[in-house]
Amino acid sequence: MNVPELVGTARTLLAGDKGLLAMDESTGTCNRRFAPLGIPQTEEARRTYRELIVTTPGLSESISGAILYDETIRQRTKDGIPFATALRDSGIIPGIKVDTGAKNMAGHPGEKITEGLDGLRERLGQYTQLGARFTKWRAVIAIGDGIPSRGCIEANAQALARYAALSQEAGLVPVVEAEVLMDGGHSLKRCFEVTEEVLRTVFNQLYVQRVTLEAMILKPNMVLPGLASLTQEPVDRVTDATVRCLMRTVPAAVPGIAFLSGGQSGELASARLQAMSVYSQSALPWDLTFSFSRALQQPALEIWHGDEKHRQAAQAALVHRARCNRAARRGEYDSRMERQ
Repeated sequence: MNVPELVGTARTLLAGDKGLLAMDESTGTCNRRFAPLGIPQTEEARRTYRELIVTTPGLSESISGAILYDETIRQRTKDGIPFATALRDSGIIPGIKVDTGAKNMAGHPGEKITEGLDGLRERLGQYTQLGARFTKWRAVIAIGDGIPSRGCIEANAQALARYAALSQEAGLVPVVEAEVLMDGGHSLKRCFEVTEEVLRTVFNQLYVQRVTLEAMILKPNMVLPGLASLTQEPVDRVTDATVRCLMRTVPAAVPGIAFLSGGQSGELASARLQAMSVYSQSALPWDLTFSFSRALQQPALEIWHGDEKHRQAAQAALVHRARCNRAARRGEYDSRMERQ
């Protein structure tokens, strides 16, 4: 393991005012997003859409790294260029999602455990050969009656830590995604409590597994009330709760935190990132950035609609959303940008 090289990659991913594009939707998730728009749910349609993303002119001005899926990292442009190569040539570092999805956890109704550790060392070697320089593993924690359980939190934290250790062994920077889901009617306070417990447990396991904290990136949820909560807190309260939670749980050795969007609209995710970026200018120990999926891609997908004649307009929408989040990271986002 070349620690200086890993640290350098992590710092490059976090450098300046750029963020990460999560385009690592599984085949099933991608198809579910295509279906309401009438887009064919085929491998070729997925390849065409992903080519639209990786060949978007100017995307690297706002995006430092792109997280791919197993199918995606093996795909090529219509000119035969591997997607990982196309991204690298444009100035974007290719990454790869390496978990195999969240499955029902035995003995824990309503809870999930993320799988994919079996054979991971060998798969990481393959992904390195295909051009990946960083990885991602997502654990999901639901809030509900009697959950999350301690067993669920500990099992997912252990899996995240083992994944991170294997990634660093392979020379890849791990993006550790511990997501407390927005689903449900829980309060901001309840989300704070669960997120704090989850992050404390994750970092304890990272320490136990001897993960080099300086060579990883944390990808957490923002602290938010559930989508069904009758009280939707204003941006300033979300910012305060999120930063306080992170200050209690995330070691200063971690170079950066890349927030997931978690189903927020693009505009709301940008506004909340903006508020936290302004907050972070008061000397937080880590860089704050974004690692969004739908909050970046959805407008482009809806414009493209499976029709290549809309390709340029869709790419323009993707660049616009990326620039909005770049501005938010600088603390310069304004909702009026959405009308430009």
